[in-house]
Amino acid sequence: MKTALVIGGAGYVGSHAAKAFALDGWRVVVFDNLSAGFRAAVRWGDLIVGELADQEALRDAVAAARPDVVAHFAALTSVGDSVGDPVAYYRNNVAGTLNLLDAVRSQARCPVIFSSTAAVYGVPTQSPIPEDHPKQPINPYGHSKLMMEQVLADCDAAHGVRSVCLRYFNAAGADPDGEIGERHNPETHLIPLVLRAARDPDFAFSIFGGDFSTPDGTCVRDYVHVSDLARAHVAAAGYLLAGGASTALNLGSGSGASVLEIIGAIESELGRAMPRNVGPRRAGDPPALVAAAGKALDVLGWRTDYDLKDIVATAAAWERKVCQT
Repeated sequence: MKTALVIGGAGYVGSHAAKAFALDGWRVVVFDNLSAGFRAAVRWGDLIVGELADQEALRDAVAAARPDVVAHFAALTSVGDSVGDPVAYYRNNVAGTLNLLDAVRSQARCPVIFSSTAAVYGVPTQSPIPEDHPKQPINPYGHSKLMMEQVLADCDAAHGVRSVCLRYFNAAGADPDGEIGERHNPETHLIPLVLRAARDPDFAFSIFGGDFSTPDGTCVRDYVHVSDLARAHVAAAGYLLAGGASTALNLGSGSGASVLEIIGAIESELGRAMPRNVGPRRAGDPPALVAAAGKALDVLGWRTDYDLKDIVATAAAWERKVCQT
C-alpha cells in the first residue's frame, strides 16, 4: 500500500485530499498543528500533531510515515492578513517549507505535491491565465507561495526531489457526502460568509469593492470544487510515482464568476434575496483571476467535475449540517 504524508491534512483542502487518497487505496498519515485545522476532520488516516517550525518533529514524522509522496497544504492563506503581517507569512510559509524539504531530503527523498495559488500571477495581463504567464505577485501571500515554488525547483535540480506545484484558483464547496467541509476561524472565504449572512441577520457582510474593471464592478474568480482539487492531488501523486518531471499546473474551471454572481447563485439555492452592501476594496486583490486549465488535462487527465451550482449546493448543505450540530 502506498503512503501519502499529508502536511496540513486537518485543514480544508488537506482533509478533502486525505479522503481522496484513502478512497484511492492509499495509507494516509496527517501532520498538522491543529491551529487552523480540526482533529475531527482527520478521518482517513493517523494524525501526528506537530509544527512546521519543529525540524526534529518533521524529521521524525517523515521517518515514521515512510511516505511515497508528501502533499504539502500547511500555510497561512489570507491575502489581507499577509499585507498586514508579512513576516508571519514568510516565517510560516517559506521557512516552514524549508524545514519540510530538509526532512524529506534526509529521510525519504520522495516527491512532493505543493499547494500553490493563482496569487503567484498578480494582476494578469491576459485571461484565462496560462502557467507561463509572468509571475508578479502583489501581496506577501502570493510572494511566499512563489518563493516556495522556486525552492522546490531548486531542490529538484540539486537533490532530485521532484514536485508538482498545483496553483489553485478559488477552492470552494464541501464534500458531497457531507462528511467534511469548509471551516475557518476566522472565516474569510466568500461563499461561507454569504451563507452565514443568510442565516444570521446580525452578521454584517460587505463586498470588498464595487469599482473593479469587471463587468459588474466586483472581483471575478475561478471557483473550483474542493473535491475536484482533492482528485488532482491523487492524480499528481500517480504522475510523480510514474516518473513524471517536476511541473506547475493551474487548477481551475476556465470560467469566472463575480462576487455578485456568487451571491445570485446562493440566492437561487436558498430561494431568497440577500443584501448587497459594498465596502472598500481589500488590499492586494486583483480584479480577475481565471485559469487556463488545459495543461492539467494534458498532464494529469484532470478536469473539474462540479460546476458552480454544485459548489453552492454542497456548501449550503454543509452550512446547514454545521449549524444543526
